[in-house]
Amino acid sequence: MGALISVIVPVYNGQDCLINCIESIQQQTYPDKEIILVDDGSTDHTGEICRDLLERYDNIRLISLKDEGVSVARNAGIEKSGGEYLMFVDADDRLCPQMIQSLYDALIRTSSDVAGCGFFSWGNEEEWEGMGRKAEEGDSRGLCIFQRDELFEQVVEGKDTRCWAKLYKRKIIGEHRFRQGLTIGEDMLFLLDILPDVRKVVTIDWKGYGYYRNPIGAMNRKFTPAYMDQITCWEMARDLAVQMDYSMRVRATERLLVAIMLVAGKLAFLSGAERGAHGDDIQVCLEKLRENLQVKGAYERLPKGYKRKIKLFTKAPGFYLWLYHFRKYLK
Repeated sequence: MGALISVIVPVYNGQDCLINCIESIQQQTYPDKEIILVDDGSTDHTGEICRDLLERYDNIRLISLKDEGVSVARNAGIEKSGGEYLMFVDADDRLCPQMIQSLYDALIRTSSDVAGCGFFSWGNEEEWEGMGRKAEEGDSRGLCIFQRDELFEQVVEGKDTRCWAKLYKRKIIGEHRFRQGLTIGEDMLFLLDILPDVRKVVTIDWKGYGYYRNPIGAMNRKFTPAYMDQITCWEMARDLAVQMDYSMRVRATERLLVAIMLVAGKLAFLSGAERGAHGDDIQVCLEKLRENLQVKGAYERLPKGYKRKIKLFTKAPGFYLWLYHFRKYLK
């Protein structure tokens, strides 16, 4: 027996995708694994599927929660897991057969604390089969080693903010847990929280994780007040970044400015009447934007397109939202 790897899979109303996700984990070439399946209060047939999977496989452990959110679900999985190494997989995603073995080998070979690989995006079975086959045939498995400060910069600059497609030594997670109460950005904050305990990270030049482009996923859904979490999480990320390295303040604030404008873009998708009902959220975007524009150097780092958007939004927010709405729906 090798080292046990715990694969934590939170699921909410995943009746159409869960079996394929779990099968892709069971079909991994790495043998010594357990799956911690966390049903977070599903209202469809997910609960029945979970119980069937529990009976079918002796390496699955099931946790049932009451719709408490993905962070609580992942944290419950961490508590229940017994592996020396941990991995997080979303229930609508799938893994290529060699992914876990490849990450484990890279982590051991380089004495790293975290190993990660690339991912490909798919939206239907034809794409999954084609991209998955391409990944299996790919022979590029070059390794790139990062020190903690390098990964820190990658996270703060928004280049790698995902908790999935990674294998973690359990000891570097320790008592760290996902921040609760957030619907967007909890992945990034988790990475920033564990970074002080990370010495080295290795990444594989290979796309072994299949990320499902969910048309009703959090980033694709219509604006709701919960979408304001995108601003909150980047404010928290900036505070964490400053604690670790004050010189990152400008770069983190640049990302915060982008996040604010992304939220404004979501608001623009609403109808005029709906935007009127979200006047308080629009005002928060304006206030946060003006506040963070005071951080010298952050605005200057932005691409020209964002600079133009910010100028117009701060001067004429109503006109900006109307224009953005109009242009988007013309495309």
